[in-house]
Amino acid sequence: MSGTIYIKQADKDQLRKVLEDNKYTSHTVTKYLESLEIEMERADVKDSDQIADKFIAMNSKVLLSVDGEEEEIILVYPKDADARNNKISVLSPIGTAILGYCEGSIIEWKIPDGIATIEIKKVIGEPG
Repeated sequence: MSGTIYIKQADKDQLRKVLEDNKYTSHTVTKYLESLEIEMERADVKDSDQIADKFIAMNSKVLLSVDGEEEEIILVYPKDADARNNKISVLSPIGTAILGYCEGSIIEWKIPDGIATIEIKKVIGEPG
């Protein structure tokens, strides 16, 4: 967790609903909710037209390197998550880690297997 992150106001509003809807879930999910809430609190919230396309927003398609392995993902809300189609939930450790960061950012983030080094190689697609 370092550097400034930017979140669109519309995304923050929707993510608040996700937090509220999931607050009475299992302990494991609660840990991820807490991580997301911390990231949202430290984010600089802007209107959509004030955030450049190189920043990761909800529904962004992104090329990442996680511990040296490249993967292309789409950051989605939990209800839209589908690992087979590389749609990664914002409640997953990687999803929470990348929200609001820009191309070129390198993030150290706690995942179930330890600490991952995540490099944001490219924001490929416009949020939809």
